[in-house]
Order: sequence, then structure tokens, then C-alpha cells
Amino acid sequence: MIVVADSSPLVALVNIKQVEILPRLFGTVLIPPEVHSELVSPRRPPTVRAFAAHPPSWLEVRTPQVVEAIPGLHLGEQAALSLAAEAKADLILMDEKAGRRIAAERHLPVAGTVGVLERAAEQQLLNLREVFDLLKNTDFWVSPALLDARLEAFEQKQASARARQPGLER
Repeated sequence: MIVVADSSPLVALVNIKQVEILPRLFGTVLIPPEVHSELVSPRRPPTVRAFAAHPPSWLEVRTPQVVEAIPGLHLGEQAALSLAAEAKADLILMDEKAGRRIAAERHLPVAGTVGVLERAAEQQLLNLREVFDLLKNTDFWVSPALLDARLEAFEQKQASARARQPGLER
């Protein structure tokens, strides 16, 4: 599976100490140099800068041949979208609304931080309630009410799936 990431999901996952779910879900994750530069920026928390300064083996910095100028997006988002298109990525990890819209317009499957955490919870790699609580205590721009609604929907889906499995106590 080819996965390209923008900086926001990586920052959020590092901040809540869940970045190691990425290789478990996707194997290698590609980022363009522009995203790497955003991660090592002095504006980032020390944990994020340290992560990017010594990236794990599953995080590959890859330069797209051409970075398409896309009005309204930051350079990292432009580069991530360009790399995803060029690499024929199966998924792009991006939180910004405008970038997600453009990815969808270009038929690039997109998932944000919340979706990645839900996917990891489905595979029993983490406790979704716990990580959503951690996410609420960061500077990640997501409504706590949205996280609560997504958690409730996830738990209902899980309960429904358990109820359909024969031989399980109800």
C-alpha cells in the first residue's frame, strides 16, 4: 500500500504518542521534503522535531518530480498532493479541509487523523476513547463534540458487529 502524509496527521499522532500505528496499518509512509521541513520547524513541539530529525525506517522522504502550485494550500500540502498523484498513492493522510477537498476532486483516497485512529481501533491497535481524550488535550483543531460523536458511532458499530457474531454472549 502506498501512503503519503501531510504534516498535520504526523504532528497529531506524535503528540498523542500513537505515531507507531502508521507502519502497523500501512507499512511505509511517504512524505515530501516540504512536509519534512514543516516537521523540523522550530514552531513544532520538541517531540515532533525529534521524531522528524531522526525519522523511523518506515517514514520515507521522497521528492516529487513536480510540485503543482495549488492556490489556497500551503507548500507542504501542495507537495503531498503532488507526491500522492505521482506515486499513485492508495491513500493520502491530510486533515486540512481544502486539501482534502482537492484530494477528493483528484480521486485520491484521503483519511485524516481521526480516520486513521478509527482504523487502528478497528484493528484493535488502540483504545479509541483513550486516544480521542488525548487528542482533545492537544492543539489539534477538532471539535470535542465531533470526537464524541465519532466515538459513539464507532462504539455502536462495534456493538452491532459483536451482536451479529454467532456464539458470543450478548
